[in-house]
Amino acid sequence: MRHYQDYKNLFKTHSKFQKNILNKYIVRNLPVLYAIFLCFFLFTFAYFLNEANILQAQTAQEINTKIEQKNAEIEKLERDIRRYQAEIDTLGKEKNSLNNAIKQIDLSRQKLNTDISVTEKKIERTNFTLKELGTDILDKEGLIKNNMASLASQVRRTNEIDLENPIKILISGKNFTELWNDVDNMASVKEALIQYTSDIREAKFVLEDTREKTNKVKNELVGLKTELANQKKVVDQNASDKKRLLAQTKNNESNYQKLLKDQITKKELFEKELRDYESQLKFILDPKKLPNRGVLSWPLDYMYVTQEFGAKTGPHRTYASGHSGTDFRARTPVPTKAMADGVVKGVGDTDIACPGASFGRWVFIEYNNGLSSTHAHLSTILAYEGQQVKRGQTIAYTGGTGRVTGPHLHISLYVSSGVEVATVPSKACPGKILKQPIAAINAYLDPMYYLPAI
Repeated sequence: MRHYQDYKNLFKTHSKFQKNILNKYIVRNLPVLYAIFLCFFLFTFAYFLNEANILQAQTAQEINTKIEQKNAEIEKLERDIRRYQAEIDTLGKEKNSLNNAIKQIDLSRQKLNTDISVTEKKIERTNFTLKELGTDILDKEGLIKNNMASLASQVRRTNEIDLENPIKILISGKNFTELWNDVDNMASVKEALIQYTSDIREAKFVLEDTREKTNKVKNELVGLKTELANQKKVVDQNASDKKRLLAQTKNNESNYQKLLKDQITKKELFEKELRDYESQLKFILDPKKLPNRGVLSWPLDYMYVTQEFGAKTGPHRTYASGHSGTDFRARTPVPTKAMADGVVKGVGDTDIACPGASFGRWVFIEYNNGLSSTHAHLSTILAYEGQQVKRGQTIAYTGGTGRVTGPHLHISLYVSSGVEVATVPSKACPGKILKQPIAAINAYLDPMYYLPAI
């Protein structure tokens, strides 16, 4: 930058008055130099920004088109899912026959395969959304970088400016009011540019937050895809059960009905001998040690009670007679979840020792609140003995193992101090020993009392 004395020597012929004005202008009005070049920068920046926006708009349009295509595909698949579910529900209301059982297995497989396709489409859609957000973030980062570099460049160039043009403006007789108005206007432009840069930076933070949230959604979808893949395994297992069923009945309806009748007889005999055994167990229930009502969460995402617990005796339902738990509708294999934090104290399958007599595949959990539960009639077990589980964690998939008239979820609830996994010899299946949770009669509790209010 030229020193002030250099400019003073250039204008020795001027009057003292003119030189004083020049000195004051140079010293006080250097911001004009910033304003001149900032104005030039704004016009140049706007041109390149417009070109960049055109290219970005084309890319964004392509991504949005792909997202809309995925939405249309998902909508079509979800219509198919609703149709499959309606057919399954209709079959569930019809007479229990071999043909209906086979149809239900086949429809479940079709529905779950479609569920998997829907999840895959959602993952693809989320990837497109992530790509769009990533492009926006990179664009904003580029704008901020260019803005900051341009501002720094103007500061450097100001130190090299020749003041000939400002001086000519001064000599030309332009009054100070107009000059200061120009300075004020250029200063406003500069402040606006700085504010614009700040706005872009804030927009970048917003986009990064959005991308983080979208990544979370993507991870959830990937988890859902794994879940659905497990459900497909459940259906494959059901297909194996279908083959076994056909082998047992020789694809004959009368043989199927005879099989059902034999299972009912076996179940009733086993339930009687189990109740006789449990009624002899000594347990003193202290109601003061029980947790408050509503401390558990639902074991299924969609709840519909098909059979209540026990019988109404006084203000509460008790296991004086009737059903040992609560049954929930689950006609297709769906995830069943832990109802509170706790530890898996046992898993098993009563069908191994005595098919069709009891729980079938089961998971027993002891919770940290003094309660324990059995999830029964499962198709696939994911939990393992000794596992620490959290409220809402998937532990298995519902099914129709053990003695059932149709697929559903059975939940038995107990006071933890009055139940344990034990073995009992079975008269229903002579010579066989069944392993499952066994509790004193007065240790059974009504699950609905401790689940959320409907």
